[in-house]
Amino acid sequence: MPTVKVRNLKNQEVGEVELSDAVFDAPLNEALIHAAVRNFMANGRQGTSATKTRGDVSGAGRKLWKQKGTGRARIASLRSPLWKGGGNVHGPQPRDWSYNMPRKMRQGALRSALSERVREGKVLLVDGWSLDQPKTKEFVASLKNLGHEGKTLIVDSLDNENLLLSTRNVRSAKVVNSFGLNIYDLLYHEKLIISEAAVKELEQLLGPKKDDGNVDEPEREKKAKAAPLASAEAKPKRARKPAVKPAKASSKRKSEPKRKKEATKK
Repeated sequence: MPTVKVRNLKNQEVGEVELSDAVFDAPLNEALIHAAVRNFMANGRQGTSATKTRGDVSGAGRKLWKQKGTGRARIASLRSPLWKGGGNVHGPQPRDWSYNMPRKMRQGALRSALSERVREGKVLLVDGWSLDQPKTKEFVASLKNLGHEGKTLIVDSLDNENLLLSTRNVRSAKVVNSFGLNIYDLLYHEKLIISEAAVKELEQLLGPKKDDGNVDEPEREKKAKAAPLASAEAKPKRARKPAVKPAKASSKRKSEPKRKKEATKK
């Protein structure tokens, strides 16, 4: 398990925290990170660029000269793309550039980027970011004490209003919570500062979910022991009765026509 030192705002070591292997020790997957960044940037596009076609530009719709007999090329309208001030052909039109990316792929890209930041030694854990009042000067001073003067991403709770208000005027710093962490911010900012509470939230969000495949060995043994008991207590199934075919009705000979014949002979 990777271990990271915990410091306070005065850059004094307070302790160490063992991080989860599944979240902070994942292998580097550059292709997955690249796909996640492309998806994030495509979803952020406005898609409002547009050009005017021949139906949008201004101009008379009349025919400038007759079709034949002038020696010039035939023309239909001033708004044709062939003329100056005419419409544009095959220009960009408003569209939606966003597309969905599977949740497991997005989470895998975050795990890969977080693990790489840990291996680079650019992750710092803070026991708590408590400011007495929202002052940018105090926030910048605390960053200098921690040795993070460049592009810094801070992952903390959004309930910390003093921290949010203090960082609004600092271009090189950004504050997000564990739910708002994205792949673009992880790659854009060179250093990462995470609070201890945010680390637990990230491990819950990005870590493996508890299901039947991740059951501990003692629980598996209990289930294995309980299985034969359950099978013994189960009632035996009833045997099906053999289907009895209904007997065919015997065909009775009609004697009435013969009697009639005998009566006619007499």
